[in-house]
Amino acid sequence: MGKYEELFQRSISDPEGFWGEAAEAITWHKKWDKVLDSSNPPFYRWFTGGEMNTCYNALDRHVEDGRGDQTAIIYDSPVTGTIRKISYRDLLDQVSRFAGALKGLGVEKGDTVIIYMPMISQAAVAMLACARLGAVHSVVFGGFAPNELALRINDAKPKVIISASGAMEIKRLIEYKPLLNRAIELAAHKPEKCIIYQRRLAEAELIPGRDIAWNEFIAGAEPVACVPVKATDPLYILYTSGTTGKPKGVVRDNGGHAVALRWSLENIYDTKPGEVFWAASDVGWVVGHSYIVYGPLLTGCTTILYEGKSVGTPDPGAFWRVISQHGVKTLFTAPTAFRAIKKEDPQGKYIKKYDLSGFRYLFLAGERLDPDTYHWAYNLLQKPVIDHWWQTETGWPITANCMGIESFPIKPGSCTKPVPGYNVQIIDNIGKKLGPKEEGLVVVQLPLPPGTLPSLWNADERFIESYMKIFPGYYFTSDGGHMDEDGYVYIMGRVDDVINIAGHRLSTGAMEEVVAQHEDVAECAVIGAHDTLKGQLPVGLVVLKAGVARGEEELKKELVQMIRNEIGPIACFKEAVVVQRLPKTRSGKILRSTMRKIADAQPYTMPSTIDDPSILGEVEEALKKIGYAQKK
Repeated sequence: MGKYEELFQRSISDPEGFWGEAAEAITWHKKWDKVLDSSNPPFYRWFTGGEMNTCYNALDRHVEDGRGDQTAIIYDSPVTGTIRKISYRDLLDQVSRFAGALKGLGVEKGDTVIIYMPMISQAAVAMLACARLGAVHSVVFGGFAPNELALRINDAKPKVIISASGAMEIKRLIEYKPLLNRAIELAAHKPEKCIIYQRRLAEAELIPGRDIAWNEFIAGAEPVACVPVKATDPLYILYTSGTTGKPKGVVRDNGGHAVALRWSLENIYDTKPGEVFWAASDVGWVVGHSYIVYGPLLTGCTTILYEGKSVGTPDPGAFWRVISQHGVKTLFTAPTAFRAIKKEDPQGKYIKKYDLSGFRYLFLAGERLDPDTYHWAYNLLQKPVIDHWWQTETGWPITANCMGIESFPIKPGSCTKPVPGYNVQIIDNIGKKLGPKEEGLVVVQLPLPPGTLPSLWNADERFIESYMKIFPGYYFTSDGGHMDEDGYVYIMGRVDDVINIAGHRLSTGAMEEVVAQHEDVAECAVIGAHDTLKGQLPVGLVVLKAGVARGEEELKKELVQMIRNEIGPIACFKEAVVVQRLPKTRSGKILRSTMRKIADAQPYTMPSTIDDPSILGEVEEALKKIGYAQKK
């Protein structure tokens, strides 16, 4: 039995022993009474009776252990031309003073604080200061629409909102203050105060009595010590879009979260204290919480806070520059970022300008990693390219190639094996377990490991309805996929990305894998559009690589033939259209369900997370050319 198999089996058969040992890597104010409290399923609780503080484990502990002079955060902002390094000691000073200023406003353990900020180091300071006081933070992606922010204000009911005056999206200025003002106007709940970090790129007008400038706020503030909290107390709320239109507030506890993230850095990402770990995401997403702020700092790593993009800030070599300049060992980003690089620099010429000899791993998650993008990235980097899969709800990976435990051969298209702690199963619609290569629903047998959501914010019933009731005894991931005979997991996309063609259920993800192999295609999406005869038919939307000019009919014929060869005539793939861009969320997820509604001429709500709303109009025009997006 290999090391992975041994650890995995123990994590399932003896979760208390396994996670009790892992918890020794965290400093506890008071040890737990019970590792796993399973007295009230599906509301499992980890480390009940234990007390600790997440900020203490992320900062104070390292300074006390002699790591104070090590760089904690590298703030790298190509959009403002700024690079700044903050040591653990300096970060501790900033956080403890900001926490002292918050305490002066009356913020205390259990209060909620909304953070609405761009990718600047002050966002991390605000998060850690809340954790220091035992206050519950809820980070909302900077630039979110006012009505979406208002929904979150009403649900979280923050005492204070922390924001900034604005941000640059490549070359586009986004002023946050008007958006924040409008959100507070719309919200029934009103915060007592707003702390605004003024940036030179956009000075904001402050409202007397309510708004306080950041620098004025911290002037003269006394640093405060960490407040011990229960392991089961909430650390943060992170909202994820809900099917009812009301966002779901995913709750993360303090103890289980710290234990899981600390364990994951070394065992999944093979990253040790003192090394440079870079998650190229945003603090507004779960990746930013877990692997920009908390995971690396709990481990004693140097983390990078990057205010830029993979292309356009200034060119497709942006990521290679950051890796080379800052000595990054591990990069974690979304496949979308690499598809953007591949589109702009298909030959990978920009990488030749930089020394990447110290770079060790590329981890990708957030969207399915199609084999073509995997091969392109691997051929370019000649380093392990690791697809792994997880969700906002879980907070850390469900499946991965755990490089710190045992490296497995990579199978393109698979996110490898379940991570210790996650008992992943494939079942059918009535809950029957399926065999190897049988396509079904992906579930995780309860209890979920530490660090995953214990419930939703003030919505226990919705937690049960959304995740637990569908298949009792399991957490329902809402994803479809299969396992092979070696235990490798293949995630084929959300269950609603499976289309029904004349009674045959087919995965659009499988079709996308084929389309993406075409030499001229930079990225693609396949959606199921309504068809009177067959129920649904697949439609491909493709973005071509930079510099490629193709006749659409000729390209369509080639793609149709590829699908027939790989999947068969049963796929009924007959339509493809070229678009300049695909509509995506700011975190890089392709908005397939929105495109499906456009194709079927159905009404849709503009997604709050959309990167650029104008793309939807372009998609609609392209679909009209092939007879879709029109009322029948």
